[in-house]
Amino acid sequence: MQYRRAKTAGATYFFTAVTYQRQQLFHQPEIVALLRSAFRTVKARFPFTIDAIVVLPDHLHCIWTLPEGDADFSKRWRFIKSEFSRSCPDTYKRQRSASRLRKGEQAIWQRRFWEHQIRDERDFAQHVDYIHYNPVSHGLVLAPRDWVYSSFHRYVRDGLYSPDWGANGKVEFEDGLGNE
Repeated sequence: MQYRRAKTAGATYFFTAVTYQRQQLFHQPEIVALLRSAFRTVKARFPFTIDAIVVLPDHLHCIWTLPEGDADFSKRWRFIKSEFSRSCPDTYKRQRSASRLRKGEQAIWQRRFWEHQIRDERDFAQHVDYIHYNPVSHGLVLAPRDWVYSSFHRYVRDGLYSPDWGANGKVEFEDGLGNE
């Protein structure tokens, strides 16, 4: 099957990347540190801006803005996943299928990722809210401020959210957003 992705140089994208068989990798601080290191390594080589991010036990959501003239988010994801997989302890590596063995892939990540090109400021704001509310949606915490692996805290520091945003009830999303 051929996957078609919209690729616009310098655009902003929302992504979801999921662990292989939804393995709960990102529940240990040292494993999240390895993921951060993979992001830093790839960003140094192939720059992009992380506008928002949340890392949950078995998946992550993020928004990136690519540099002008560059639309290759797939390359960045390939290198992030590869860098993380190389440094990930063997205890987290699942048994590989024949297909993964042939392709030299570890059984750490689902092969693909989901992406959505951000259309406008409203779309951006909706996806940022979705990212920051996601730990609450999954029942991991009662308020976004309680989830440590999130850019929510940066948004509070920058005055874009109040510290109690999302703590007093369900946040609603438009256009089917939130139907994971």
